[in-house]
Amino acid sequence: MILQIEILVSFILATATLAISPGPDNVFVLIQTISYGKRKGMAIVCGLISGCVIHTSVVAFGLSTVIQSRTELLFGLKLIGAFYLLYLAYSTYTSENELNIDKQSDNGTSLVRLFRRGFIMNVINPKVSLFFMAFFPAFLFSKTISLTVQFFSLGLLFMGTSFFIFTMLVFFSGSVASVLRGNKRFESIIKWCQIIVFLIIAIFILITN
Repeated sequence: MILQIEILVSFILATATLAISPGPDNVFVLIQTISYGKRKGMAIVCGLISGCVIHTSVVAFGLSTVIQSRTELLFGLKLIGAFYLLYLAYSTYTSENELNIDKQSDNGTSLVRLFRRGFIMNVINPKVSLFFMAFFPAFLFSKTISLTVQFFSLGLLFMGTSFFIFTMLVFFSGSVASVLRGNKRFESIIKWCQIIVFLIIAIFILITN
């Protein structure tokens, strides 16, 4: 069994950068945690991460079947993935920097409902599956391990890395909020980091076999 460890390390670093970058999910986690405490923030985190299991399964079984039936389709999938990531980079570039972390939420929501809300938010978002389809094929790390196992392995790494980053966000929510409030330069730096990561991954997809 031959593993390309450097590919897995690159995958973890890219995932961590994307998880840190402000977006609807982690901003919602931050708002909930700041307003109503760490337990409610962690309920949202657990729901969001659990939803990734569904997307990982769709990608693992769907893409594995397609690639195994016609191996030349892998190049086509990588090409589509590269252009999708370029589109995400452009969308990020044209988006507003502003993060409204002072938005109020519903304090009466139970932990179970918050978990369910996070899970549903993730599962019904088709962009997550599209992103996985674009992201994962570039980081296949073995010539001998089955594609299904590799996709599930990447999914677990993605969920583990994202869970760690989101948990840190919950536990350091006060410090993060003080940095984000009115700090346009910080928001711009994070935005450009996200754009650069999208571009690097897109280039990586195009130049690898």
